Amino acid sequence: MSSPAGDIRVVVVDDQTLVRGGLTVMLGAEPDIAVVGEAADGRQAIEQVRLHHPDVVLMDVRMPVMDGIEATRRIVADSTARVLVLTTFDLDEYVYESLRAGASGFLLKDAPPDDFVRAVRTVAAGDALLAPSVTRRLIEEYTAHGSRTRRAAVLDRLSPRETEVLRLVSRGCSNAEIADALVIAETTVKTHVTRIEQKLEARDRTQLVVAAYELGFVRPGDIR
Repeated sequence: MSSPAGDIRVVVVDDQTLVRGGLTVMLGAEPDIAVVGEAADGRQAIEQVRLHHPDVVLMDVRMPVMDGIEATRRIVADSTARVLVLTTFDLDEYVYESLRAGASGFLLKDAPPDDFVRAVRTVAAGDALLAPSVTRRLIEEYTAHGSRTRRAAVLDRLSPRETEVLRLVSRGCSNAEIADALVIAETTVKTHVTRIEQKLEARDRTQLVVAAYELGFVRPGDIR
């Protein structure tokens, strides 16, 4: 498999041949997306990433040999590829562990074809992809066990404006929406997000969201 320069390079990982083949054909039909590799388990996924240097990895969670969580952790640590987790159920407990392992979002396997294409482009662009149902569960799960001590330490590192931005990011607001809410330029929002990621040692926006939930910055009723 090869791809023209400029294409979003994708590796598809799923232990079901039909699912893997279907995703490959569907994504390969898009003019700006090229499927450069396939894998049937986590170990093969790591090999494919090392071989093809993809922009995005579509990662199933429950697989033999090595599951998607461990594969995600290793891929995120050793490459610049962004992982988009595939799951059958939106309340799958493994989804949360995958996000904590460094995944940039998740998508249900029964989502419409357009959603898969949009998700790949979204994640490739560096944005997070979290569905409201999982976002609510993340809040409920992590606010119940949030560390007050760690929350205080984080607040000491963030400026008041950065704290406001983090709250809005964790509620699913885009940079443009945050800019409107705080009456600042969108470029200023991007700068704040970058600084927050650095201070919290977060790889991307998704990691900021998970961190905000763990720290109790938002409650279940906050998410739209």
